[in-house]
Amino acid sequence: MNSNQLPIDEYSKFNATYIQTLENVELFEELEISLHDFIKFVQNIPLDKFDYSYAEGKWTIKEIIQHIIDTERIFAYRALRISRNDKTPLPGFEENDYANNTDAKSRSIQDLLTEFSAVRHSNLLMFKSFSNEQLRRIGTASNHEISVRAIGFILLGHLKHHKRVFAERYLNN
Repeated sequence: MNSNQLPIDEYSKFNATYIQTLENVELFEELEISLHDFIKFVQNIPLDKFDYSYAEGKWTIKEIIQHIIDTERIFAYRALRISRNDKTPLPGFEENDYANNTDAKSRSIQDLLTEFSAVRHSNLLMFKSFSNEQLRRIGTASNHEISVRAIGFILLGHLKHHKRVFAERYLNN
């Protein structure tokens, strides 16, 4: 399935900002391509930038990578539950609380990238294991209806969003 085929009633207006950044990408292919592109992108960031924050109270690049990892895990859990036809409404999460309770600053960039790679590979295998019916299933997360396939595209758009933030706010200074 391609991102431009995803019906808008399968995700919230908030998540539309992530999905709309995608340019007609195929879900499984882009989950793999974006993994390699992101690792290459991060490996080209100067070492002195990983602990840099462009303003008081803003996350460092390491903290953002940890946030991406956390988000991948949370959204994968949602996709799994919804794919298995679990109708339990799933709660949201407060990203700042998560960020405030990590030790991302003390981790090496290689450890963060290795963890991201493992999580994304796991998610790719999970999404590939879903049948077409499971991918179309809709559940409730953060008080909004969402499909399993929309979750996959949100992961792609979320990663793309943060790459853009890195380029605009962290690397042009």
